[in-house]
Amino acid sequence: MAASLVTLVSGGSYADREAWIAAALTHEPPLLSMAAILEGLPDGQPLLTSNPLLALHRVAPGCMCCIGNLVMRVTLNRILRKPPVRLYLGLADNQHIKNLVYFLQQPPYNELIEFDQDIRLGS
Repeated sequence: MAASLVTLVSGGSYADREAWIAAALTHEPPLLSMAAILEGLPDGQPLLTSNPLLALHRVAPGCMCCIGNLVMRVTLNRILRKPPVRLYLGLADNQHIKNLVYFLQQPPYNELIEFDQDIRLGS
């Protein structure tokens, strides 16, 4: 089983992160399974919706390596039961990216995911 490629998208507003991921999805080859975990809730009309090729999960705001760790872990475990080719993680804050990456490089995730990009948007 191939590891899912992970792109971290952090910083900026929720709309900025969602727009960046939506734009990136237009460049993905068709018929690939993809997933996204977006921290926060849209403040208007969401750009992304779940469909047969995109498993979209929105989680309440909270640092993914601190207070949001359990929610992120449960959501990630659900997604990785049927691993997508690409996984986008949209994080509100890039302050703890190193901690999150370290956590995701530990078993069992180190066998299931491979980091591809770290996109940091402006505030």
